[in-house]
Amino acid sequence: MNNLLERFLKYVKIDTESDANSTSCPSTQKQFDLANVLVDELNKMGLSDISLDENCYIMATLPANTKKTISTIGFIAHMDTSPDMSGKDVNPQIHKNYDGKDIILNKEQNIVLSPSDFPELTQYKGKTIITSDGTTLLGADDKAGIATILEAIEYLIQHPEIEHGEIRVGFTPDEEIGRGADFFDVKKFNADFAYTIDGGEIGELEFENFNAALAKLSFKGRNVHPGTAKNQMKNSMHLAIELNSLLPVAQRPEHTDKYEGFFHLISMSGEVEESSLMYIIRDHDREKFESKKVLIKDIVDFLNKKYGENTIILELNDQYYNMREKIEPVMHIVDLAEKAIKAVGVKPNIKAIRGGTDGARLSFMGLPTPNIFAGGHNFHGRYEYIPFESMEKTVEVIVKIIELHAK
Repeated sequence: MNNLLERFLKYVKIDTESDANSTSCPSTQKQFDLANVLVDELNKMGLSDISLDENCYIMATLPANTKKTISTIGFIAHMDTSPDMSGKDVNPQIHKNYDGKDIILNKEQNIVLSPSDFPELTQYKGKTIITSDGTTLLGADDKAGIATILEAIEYLIQHPEIEHGEIRVGFTPDEEIGRGADFFDVKKFNADFAYTIDGGEIGELEFENFNAALAKLSFKGRNVHPGTAKNQMKNSMHLAIELNSLLPVAQRPEHTDKYEGFFHLISMSGEVEESSLMYIIRDHDREKFESKKVLIKDIVDFLNKKYGENTIILELNDQYYNMREKIEPVMHIVDLAEKAIKAVGVKPNIKAIRGGTDGARLSFMGLPTPNIFAGGHNFHGRYEYIPFESMEKTVEVIVKIIELHAK
């Protein structure tokens, strides 16, 4: 684990924020800044088949060190950070021997990471906690995944007595904006199965995720002088408010957990003449997911009958599906990961992802890819943190998966 902390701190300082408004791949050219660093490291480590393509996808191979026939495992992480908060000028802070109390992230701005807000912090008393300075996110999602994969590969190189088959490594762009698998060449990657190292707290193992859709709504209004507006004005902002009021309040993210789906309003803008709303629609259950899409279509139809045809335009597109149906036929790969987690002294926490992952889309592209913890908490915001000891356990899990698979 000699280089793990150094790797991680180096990676989080490189700005790789993705941009959902961009149509290019990668969505931001600065993702190549980290990609080039990683390619250099892979070369220095002596891996083979190293490639970085024009879309910022990295692939590399650790060759097998045995003549036994062993199927190929892949390990995948993403390079971009969420556009929900800036990933520029990240200033990581290391809090050794955490005392279980408030962590001052930024004294000048009174930004505090407190167990009163995040009670799970107390379980890391005595550990080393890594945070940002509170003015940016940290970027453990998913630079912790990258760092732990490379640390595990380096460990295997340094310990040739650990028998293993061929190991494939992949790093992707734009996962945070739902495009991480857009140009991932599954045939080129040539693994029998893989794991994304992109999960949260220590012990997490996931082979289920949301079905997901994106709904964009445009509202057309009519503006006239408010003094003579009776029976003439059509305020598009009020139409947007009315539509939102017809969606079930109990199915908002702040009122749901576990397997409960939701409608999440992620952006809104408006004036009298024109307004827009954008929702993400999520549910683990495919039938309930489809019902949610039908509901928002029915609401649009109802309001268009009320206010006039094409007053509201709905653009509704599926984003990804629950990978469970693709993982269940090969559940031995989940069992393998669970066995490895137990073997390194961690209690497995098998749960459904309340979100998405590159692994979901890759599974539907023919590469079964469950998700394993990287160790972080509070992703996408200023209160993001990761216990260093959790990252160390991730490295151990990756090595143990490879070791057990060879046996």
